[in-house]
Amino acid sequence: MPAAAHPRNQQLVDYIAGTATRKFPGDVIDAAKRALVDFLGVAVGASNDAPVQPVRATVKQWNSNGNARIFLGSQTTPALAALVNGTMAHAMDYDDTHPGGAGHPSACCWSAGLALAEHHGVEEREAMAAFLTGYEVMTKLGGGYAAGVGRNLQRRGLHPTSVFGRTGAAAVACALLKLDEQQTGHALGVAATTAGGLVGSFGTHGKPFHAGKAAMDGILAAQLASDGFVAATHLYELGELDKTPRSKEAHRASLLDVFIQNHEVEVLPLDFEQSWEILSNGFKPFASCRATQASTQAARTLAAKIAGRAIRRVQAKVHPNALITAGKLAPRTPLEGKFSVPFCIALALRGHQVVASDFTDDKMHDTSVMDVVPVVELEAVQGQPPHSAHLDVYLTDGEHLHADTDIVIGHPDNPMSWDDLRLKFDGLVEPIIGASKAKPLFETARSFEQPGSIRKISQLLAGTK
Repeated sequence: MPAAAHPRNQQLVDYIAGTATRKFPGDVIDAAKRALVDFLGVAVGASNDAPVQPVRATVKQWNSNGNARIFLGSQTTPALAALVNGTMAHAMDYDDTHPGGAGHPSACCWSAGLALAEHHGVEEREAMAAFLTGYEVMTKLGGGYAAGVGRNLQRRGLHPTSVFGRTGAAAVACALLKLDEQQTGHALGVAATTAGGLVGSFGTHGKPFHAGKAAMDGILAAQLASDGFVAATHLYELGELDKTPRSKEAHRASLLDVFIQNHEVEVLPLDFEQSWEILSNGFKPFASCRATQASTQAARTLAAKIAGRAIRRVQAKVHPNALITAGKLAPRTPLEGKFSVPFCIALALRGHQVVASDFTDDKMHDTSVMDVVPVVELEAVQGQPPHSAHLDVYLTDGEHLHADTDIVIGHPDNPMSWDDLRLKFDGLVEPIIGASKAKPLFETARSFEQPGSIRKISQLLAGTK
C-alpha cells in the first residue's frame, strides 16, 4: 500500500484547521440540516427511554454548571450535555447511519457541536461547518464498505461509532474551540487512545452510551489539548499496514495496527477534497439496527397478504453483517428486539410499522409476534448488498409468499424525502413536546443557518428533567 503524500495525522489536522474558510456546496448544507432534523427527532423521541434515564441521573448528581442544554433538561457543561444528548440520539437505534461502515455520525458530531456552540455563543454557520468537518473525518476514517475499516472493526467485535465517533467529535470540538495545529494533533491523539466500544454490548444500554461517550470524549480531548495535554500524534497512521519502507518511528503501533492485527483491511485514502461522505448519509425508516432494515421492509410488503394467518417457516437471505450486529435469535427485551432480524421480521409480518412504539414489553408477550420469531431462518449470503434482503414466507395453509428489498428506503440510492423526514420527526417529537413546539423545532432545524437557531432550539427543548 503506497504511503500517503503526507502523514495521515497531518491530513486530518490540515482538514480540521481549514474548517473556518471551507466553502460548502448547497447540497452539503442541505444534507447537514437533514442530519440535524433527524438527530433532534430521534433524541427527543427517546428522552424517556430506559438507556437514557441512568445517564441523566448520573449527570444531574454531578451538578456541573454550564450553558449547554441537555434536551428536555437543564443546562450544564458541553461534555456532559453531549453525553446525555448523544445517548438519547442513539437510544432507539433510529438515528442516521453511514453506509460505508463508520457508524452513526450525527449522534456523536451534532451532540458535540450543539453543546459547544451554545456554551460558547458560536454562530450557526460556524457550528454547521464544524459538524460537517467532524462528519467527514469520522466517516472517511471508518468507511470502505465490506472490505473497509468500519466493517472490519465490527467483525472483530468493535463498534465503529465508538471508535471513530470520538475522532469525529474531537474534530468538531477542535474547530469550534479554534485550536492550533499542534493542539489539534494532540486532541486527535487523545481521541485515538480512548477509542473502543464492544459489539457484545448491543441490545443493552451500552450501545447508545457508545455514541454519547464518544461525543463527550471528543470534547474532553479538545479541552485537554487546549490546556497543554500532550498525546501521541501518530495513531492514525497506517503503521504496519503501509508496506512502503519508512523509518522505524513511523511504524510504532497505530490504532489500526492494534484493532486489525492481521492487517486484512482496505484502508481508503483520506480524499477530503474529492468527495463528501455526508451526501451518502443514510436514514432509517424503522426503529431498529441498520442490519434489520432491508428484511423488515420486505416483510412489511407481505403483511396485508398474510393478514394474521399462521406462518410455518420464514427464510430470509441477508447480508452476512446482519448476523453479527442483529443476529439475536431469541430476544428477551424490547432493546434486544432491535438487534434481532427475526423479531423485526415478525413485527412487520404481523402488520406493525416497526417504529419506536412497537418495541415494548407488550410486543415481547404478543404470541402472534413471538410465535413467528423461532421459525425465521437467516441465511447469510456472501456478496449480497447490505441494503438488500430476500424473504420467503411459507404459510401453514400451503401458500408461499416472496418479497425482495433491492435498496432499502433511506439508503442514498433510495433516499427519504424532506416529507418523509417530517413524518418521522413528527411521529417522534409530537408525543413528547406537543405539536405547538414540534413544528417550530422542525422549522428551526431546517433553516438552521439563520441567526438565533441554536438559542431557539435550546428554548424549545428546555425542561427540568
